Amino acid sequence: MRLSATDVYAFQALGFLGTQELTRWVSSEEISEATGVHRPYLVRILAALTAKGIVKSKKGIGGGYALARKPRLISLCEVVRAIDGPVAPLSCISLNWHEPCVEEDRCHARATVYTRMRDAMLGVLQEFSVEDLVIDARQGVSYGHCLGHLLKPNA
Repeated sequence: MRLSATDVYAFQALGFLGTQELTRWVSSEEISEATGVHRPYLVRILAALTAKGIVKSKKGIGGGYALARKPRLISLCEVVRAIDGPVAPLSCISLNWHEPCVEEDRCHARATVYTRMRDAMLGVLQEFSVEDLVIDARQGVSYGHCLGHLLKPNA
């Protein structure tokens, strides 16, 4: 698994939203200004998070976005799945998007290496929540610097 720019932007936006009262509707302009995420891209990210029930939205005057639940109740696994889809490195070991393989019963790598990779990624992402991102947001930490450290597929 590798983080994408969209993951980083989603983390930044969720950290900011987590610093707000759950009852306060925050405009996409305010989130964009606070996080440095360009508004058109941010709106697409927020739409994906809204579709998965992580963020709620309200249209019209006085509307905007807010977390759907308390930050500690939103796991980073849920966020990454909302943005990227499956966390598993291969569909043959995916818990939610499993696609059978003809070698499934005989494949030693699937039964050991690939399954352990999936479990390790899921474990870490489930261990942490948006509340962990709020800590950085409150300290003014920008994840913009992370973008320069994203690994390219053929690095």
